[in-house]
Amino acid sequence: MSYALSGILQRAIYQHLVGDAVLQSLVGDAIYDAVPTGVLPTTYITLGPENAVARADRSSAATRHDFVISVHTEKDGFQAIKEVAGAISDALVDAPLSLSRGSLSTLEFLRAKARRSSNSQMRQVDLWFRARIEDD
Repeated sequence: MSYALSGILQRAIYQHLVGDAVLQSLVGDAIYDAVPTGVLPTTYITLGPENAVARADRSSAATRHDFVISVHTEKDGFQAIKEVAGAISDALVDAPLSLSRGSLSTLEFLRAKARRSSNSQMRQVDLWFRARIEDD
């Protein structure tokens, strides 16, 4: 097990999301690791926190990564933001991510939470996913 796979996984997820045609139609290139300063788009996606746990056995070295992807919007209501969140889920579940090291054995949706952000002008959906990577 190595935490080195975390950055590799994040890079692959980011590339997969920015290359998804449905997400492009919904948010354009507004997918961020770090939110830029200045004026933000009305709706955007951020890559969020992660927990990584060793899951090695006698036959392989593996790591389980639980990570969050969030959708943020200033739009009224939850319909539009849920459409973006659904497109993220569709894009990632069982996606054939290309990793520069290791191999992805599973990528699954765990849960989501839709809420108003603390300033109540924004809405946010947090999506939790789980990936298992074998370190070949």
